[in-house]
Amino acid sequence: MLPRKRAAGAEAVQTTTESSPKKHCTAVTTGNSRSNDDNNNSIANTEDHIMALGNGNSIDIDEDLHSRQLAVYGRETMRRLFASNVLISGMQGLGAEIAKNLVLAGVKSVTLHDEGAVELWDLSGNFIFSEDDVGKNRALASIQKLQELNNSVVISTLTTELTKEQLSDFQVVVFTDISLERAIEFDDYCHNHQPPISFIKSEVRGLFGSMFCDFGPEFTVFDVDGKDPHTGIIASISNDNPALVTCVDDERLEFQDGDLVVFSEVNGMKELNDGKPRKIKNVRPYSFAIEEDTAKYSAYVKGGIVTQVKQPKVLKFKPLREALKDPGDFLLSDFSKFDRPPLLHLAFQVLDKFQSEFGHFPVAGSEDDAQKFISSVTSMNDALSDGRLEAIDQILLRHFASGARAVLNPMAAMFGGIVGQEVVKACSGKFHPLFQFFYFESVESLPAEPLLPSDLKPLNSRYDAQISVFGSKIQKKLEDAKIFVVGSGALGCEFLKNLALMGVSCGKQGKLTITDDDVIEKSNLSRQFLFRDWNIGQAKSTVAASAAALINPSLNIEALQNRAGPETENVFNDEFWENLSVVVNALDNVNARLYIDQRCLYFQKPLLESGTLGAKCNTQMVIPHLTENYGASRDPPEKQAPMCTVHSFPHNIDHCLTWARSEFEGLLEKTPAEVNTYLTNPNEYASAMKKAGDAQARDNLERVLECLDKERCETFQDCINWARLKFEDYFANRVKQLTYTFPEDATTSNGAPFWSAPKRFPRPLQFSVDDPSHLYFIMSGSVLRAETFGIPIPDWVKSPRKLADAANQVIVPDFQPKRGVKIVTDEKASSFSTSSIDDAAVIDELIMKLEERRKLLSPGFRMNSIQFEKVSHLALDLPCAPLCFPFVKPF
Repeated sequence: MLPRKRAAGAEAVQTTTESSPKKHCTAVTTGNSRSNDDNNNSIANTEDHIMALGNGNSIDIDEDLHSRQLAVYGRETMRRLFASNVLISGMQGLGAEIAKNLVLAGVKSVTLHDEGAVELWDLSGNFIFSEDDVGKNRALASIQKLQELNNSVVISTLTTELTKEQLSDFQVVVFTDISLERAIEFDDYCHNHQPPISFIKSEVRGLFGSMFCDFGPEFTVFDVDGKDPHTGIIASISNDNPALVTCVDDERLEFQDGDLVVFSEVNGMKELNDGKPRKIKNVRPYSFAIEEDTAKYSAYVKGGIVTQVKQPKVLKFKPLREALKDPGDFLLSDFSKFDRPPLLHLAFQVLDKFQSEFGHFPVAGSEDDAQKFISSVTSMNDALSDGRLEAIDQILLRHFASGARAVLNPMAAMFGGIVGQEVVKACSGKFHPLFQFFYFESVESLPAEPLLPSDLKPLNSRYDAQISVFGSKIQKKLEDAKIFVVGSGALGCEFLKNLALMGVSCGKQGKLTITDDDVIEKSNLSRQFLFRDWNIGQAKSTVAASAAALINPSLNIEALQNRAGPETENVFNDEFWENLSVVVNALDNVNARLYIDQRCLYFQKPLLESGTLGAKCNTQMVIPHLTENYGASRDPPEKQAPMCTVHSFPHNIDHCLTWARSEFEGLLEKTPAEVNTYLTNPNEYASAMKKAGDAQARDNLERVLECLDKERCETFQDCINWARLKFEDYFANRVKQLTYTFPEDATTSNGAPFWSAPKRFPRPLQFSVDDPSHLYFIMSGSVLRAETFGIPIPDWVKSPRKLADAANQVIVPDFQPKRGVKIVTDEKASSFSTSSIDDAAVIDELIMKLEERRKLLSPGFRMNSIQFEKVSHLALDLPCAPLCFPFVKPF
């Protein structure tokens, strides 16, 4: 157990803990290594930074709620987003989806504009409305349910005719249901406004959708792709004109000709360390040239890092009136349909003209309306002087006209996501925006057999819009479908909403089964929109099912909390699988996906597979006897850094993150789980270790014993002691031992410098409460440690001053380097554990000590195992994952 003493000015407090491998934690005393007066100024400077990292800052970013967004967008983008006011005009299905996404994202305010009333027709495309809302103003009917998604966003409504002067209150305006004439008028105003107002026009018409963006005459994209700047480790630089720079060959360079780069840490040719961006050319996988004469520079000696300088990009958007005549290049989503966007560009303009002339959309199945529409498109095309199409696809236009009135939920959901992302780009300048038109169609979704006009007639039901596109027979099949949705996270919530609105499993024969063994956490609320803050701690599948039933009361849904896998095949048995119509994956790991894929393959069931990663996503349709299955192809394995590189010789941030994640899992997840396995059945555990009798068994026993003996925590001060000593071990002692074993001038057996690229000579860190990252490590480490031991976390941990006082109480032993320490340098080594002929004897001794230690524990004592992905729900709303971020500093 950790020796401890009460920290001055701090109450004995408790927190969470974790187990640590083979390190001894020493005592704390009441004596302070520094006086409080000496610390006051530095702590005051540190306090603001720590609070910004942990509990909040001037922008008040709730990091527990927005942790995923912060990882993708970054703090500066989030600040800009949180300061943005957005107008959404048109609250049918597409407007509702856009509003939902922006409210979840956390913009400052959203104003909903709509002059129309809810119709029964709207219910197949809008998840907000219910039958009770029919006849109400759409904007007013939307505000309450949208506000529930995020109370931090100010949501207001406009229900009268919009004037262009009102647009000046917003940074971004989005129109989903507006005539072309009015759109041109509003866009001209936004384009010429100072500063420009970002204008987005989007609409969904049956299986067709369009989008137009105008972010002003000169819009600056600060970060085109959102990626970190590329880097390279230098191996040599020539004294030439131009100079040739060669990098180490462990990773290919990702530079391009014309990129700007800066040099740092170059030994010898120090003229390049001036921070000046330099243009590069002749980029090869491991070399490039700089447009500079280095003939008279000092000779290159060793080391050096080259880093890409990301340049902002200025886009000059055309206003809508000009872009309609000269649209430029269309964004393509399907290269097999490269000829479609020009035709759809005409079709959407003609649709606006048709509605203006006749006062309604083309009627579904009406041959007369279809012919009028096709004739108008042909006439508009013939009148073009430039860009005239050689052929007009009349079948495509017929489908366009027939479904023009319908707002289908899947189309609204898709375009709602795209528009929402474009709004974020407009507010933040991060990621390259759509420039400027995007058209999409999915006519392949239509049934293969021709649809008769009688199939498309409305039935006075909530599905009439969908029936006008797919027909009543398809609607009946959807209602009677038996669906299995695996997972109810971010994708699962969206799928449930879509299926409910489409009427899937809403008939007498239909049934939707959803399963998820997880519970709702605060971080889920920013993207899993079926959950509310009062649902935290409840089962995801149960809450999601209840919410989906509110969207469509006819939904026949059963919620389970079982993990789909071999161990639950008594639940999801053969009869269950044989009765299914379709399986929908909404999973977050590859192994689970492969299992479901194999079951679908065996039972010949269609599988809809998808996944998201930040701003990226993928989908795969698996149809028996028609497409390959999910497991038929695998992504190439990611390149793994050698263990010696990760543990002792890291040279890039990925190595540091890999090591940190490994330490996190070992200390906080695996060791507590190992402790609990032992405590659950000590005799069985001991027998298993004796039977194994190897180095791994010995290591397991040592970790369990250490965790229950020398590193056991009983108070929160114990946890601070542990974290402080961990800091010393990770960032000082290990580095001192490494540089003692391999000094800076060390050579290899061949006489070459040992510390040559890509190795980087490390420097030990000196702990200081003045450094926010040091204090943050103590805070995060102690909170996590306390969590594993079930120790309450004190409020004063939020105070950098009190935390610093507690950290300064820890007595840190002086480090003495050891001779003969073997540090692995073989890149082929896969483990640091070494076998010994005495393993069996050591294991017996460890088991005896462990049994003695167990007898001293309170009955029922167990540890808490912390999964890295679940760390954001810990008390105090602390983003504890950054335990790892200072690890790169010694290198």
